[in-house]
Amino acid sequence: MIWRGLRIAIVGPLPPPAGGMAGQTQQLADLLRGEGADVLLVQTNAAYRPKFVAGIRGLRALFRLCGYAARLWNAAGKVEILHVMANSGWSWHVFAVPAIWIGRLRGRRVVVNYRGGEARAFLEKSERWVRLSLSAASALAVPSGFLEKVFAEFGIGSHVVPNIVDLSRFRPPDAAGSDARSMDRSPLHPSIGLVKRTVLVARNLEPIYDIASALRAFALVQRAFPGARMVVAGSGPEEGALKSLAGTLGIAASVEFPGRLDRDQMAARYRETDVALNSSRVDNMPNSVLEAMASGVPIVSTNVGGVPYIVTHERTALLVPAGNAEEMGAAIIRLLQDREFAAKLAGAALVEVQRYTWPRVRDTLGRLYQAVLHLPSTTAHSA
Repeated sequence: MIWRGLRIAIVGPLPPPAGGMAGQTQQLADLLRGEGADVLLVQTNAAYRPKFVAGIRGLRALFRLCGYAARLWNAAGKVEILHVMANSGWSWHVFAVPAIWIGRLRGRRVVVNYRGGEARAFLEKSERWVRLSLSAASALAVPSGFLEKVFAEFGIGSHVVPNIVDLSRFRPPDAAGSDARSMDRSPLHPSIGLVKRTVLVARNLEPIYDIASALRAFALVQRAFPGARMVVAGSGPEEGALKSLAGTLGIAASVEFPGRLDRDQMAARYRETDVALNSSRVDNMPNSVLEAMASGVPIVSTNVGGVPYIVTHERTALLVPAGNAEEMGAAIIRLLQDREFAAKLAGAALVEVQRYTWPRVRDTLGRLYQAVLHLPSTTAHSA
């Protein structure tokens, strides 16, 4: 793939917040620019203009949609490919659909990059409308074999283009020149005793991520390790309820809620962590799992959605049923007690995460772009 001079518009949210799809959108734009591509960003979560409309419900939605459509139309006139970051529900209809059809109207190739962990439920509800929109796209890309399988169940073909993890930012403590305390906890050095037993949860404080079960699991961990601590790095509507639950469980003094952190702050937190916990009930390819793998942190995760496509139970992580705080707690305790086993998991995960580095993903994405650019102008994605 010859990147230099290739004109691409990436349509999606941008930080803040720093994680999830916004982080992947910004990261992809930066990486493609580094390859010499000419990249335009069309932000789906841009600030309201004029600012006063933000306080007027209904009017603000109209202003945002009109401004978004205008930016799309302008960008589509300057590029060869529109790369559209897409999700389920209202986000699909409000942001992805206009981008697909404006790209089609302007005669551009449109790559729809669907990333929602709730794809099956969304397709069951909106299959007709999704198919109609995809008929105007050149290709559908998904980040995992899990979503490839879900779309295949509905007879919709897709191409797997994985999420990207930045190994220059997310790396084990011994590779980062970290301090002695971080080195002590490194799973790559299991013979050295722990100074602190820290469990990190890096998900939004929303129902689908089930932080409540993570807190209940940590309460069990504290019985075995009274000095253990938990960090819940994220923001969301359940913050108040979760802090209240921590108080009820008697662990409030040992649980930190620092809010949503940027990528550098998160990287530093991973290097101070003994176990990363992902308690989600619905998932696709969580960046937090990839970042923990790259940081040399042993992982306990629920075995939902696309997670088993990223890590393997007893080889690169410990997988437990969703909503089962007892099994989550037991898995964390196992990793804190058996440092040799924790090191084995972390070492295998460090090897596995190489699949999600830019040199590997770049080639996959390049082949997809090359294919759509050589399609006849009337050819669309076969849904």
